[in-house]
Amino acid sequence: MDLKFHHVAIIVSDYETSKRFYTETLGLPVILETYREERQSWKLDLMLGDGGQLEVFSFPSTPQRPTQPETCGLRHLAFRVLDLDASMRLLSSKDVIMEPVRIDENTGSRFTFFADPDGLPIELYEVR
Repeated sequence: MDLKFHHVAIIVSDYETSKRFYTETLGLPVILETYREERQSWKLDLMLGDGGQLEVFSFPSTPQRPTQPETCGLRHLAFRVLDLDASMRLLSSKDVIMEPVRIDENTGSRFTFFADPDGLPIELYEVR
């Protein structure tokens, strides 16, 4: 079996706010945006730089995330970046609040976390 990453899907509480965050703040290009009338739900497909995708779903009524960040299911999204400092400067200019930079004790790579509009932790992981 030759498994390769294709996509990860998240559910958001406010579609328009999250759409702006992922497309404008993070700069992910839109592949397809679909309104599903039968579900009263939006589905937004976004392209990642390595060919993977992020699917953003909205539904009329969704429960809040029970804990941060250790909850069953998706713990966090992680994006690989070449220059952590430049990425952090760009996000800071868009008023994104980030945690202090940490060092991965296993790889020596630097990383940081910030949150999307629903509080989902997002990691930037520097790979050089």
